[in-house]
Amino acid sequence: MAETNSYEEQRRRQIEENKRKLDELRLHKLSAAVRQAAAKPTPAKLLVPRNPRLDAPIRRSGRIASLPEQPDYRPAKAQRNERTELPSTVPVYATDEERAYAITKAEELKDQLGSDYPTFIKPMSQSYATKNNNLFIPMHFRQYLLVHDDMMVLVDEMNNEFDVLYSCKTNGRKQIPSLRRWRRFAAEHDLADGDCLVFQLIERTKFKVYVVRVSSYNKNDH
Repeated sequence: MAETNSYEEQRRRQIEENKRKLDELRLHKLSAAVRQAAAKPTPAKLLVPRNPRLDAPIRRSGRIASLPEQPDYRPAKAQRNERTELPSTVPVYATDEERAYAITKAEELKDQLGSDYPTFIKPMSQSYATKNNNLFIPMHFRQYLLVHDDMMVLVDEMNNEFDVLYSCKTNGRKQIPSLRRWRRFAAEHDLADGDCLVFQLIERTKFKVYVVRVSSYNKNDH
């Protein structure tokens, strides 16, 4: 009977000892977990910056509020996105009377220049004045010109010089003399439809050029 009690007492002590060790082990793990958590850096909280303009109270002017609602003159969004094209320049054409006046004045100037140097008159069309880069020379004047292509010089009334290319382009059996790179001279002198030019061949490869402006025509004088 004494042996039975001794066994039960030993068994009870063993259970208590195991329980004590188990509690100590759990406490140790919990402490380690706490220390590990404390060692980890806490992520910084992302702060969204405040917009003072949104937070500010809306101010309304009593003077503006009392005014009637103004219409919106701005074009619609779709229209604003469209590319606005500038209107093209409308060509101005001379009248028959203006053309006749310019030609008459050019003929008078040609007579004043005399016959010492070959001279021809060239009325300006809209194409010659604003578009074409080639100026055709009258066929009857080719007898005074070179028989091969060469550089020529145009001298205006202010003695400014402009280089052009003289060309004897062959068209079938006819040679059509022309001045290429003409556009620069026309642009520099702001030529217009109806103007009339007098070309005087003062050297083998040099023209003196006089301009009779159609804008000088005054219908009240006629």
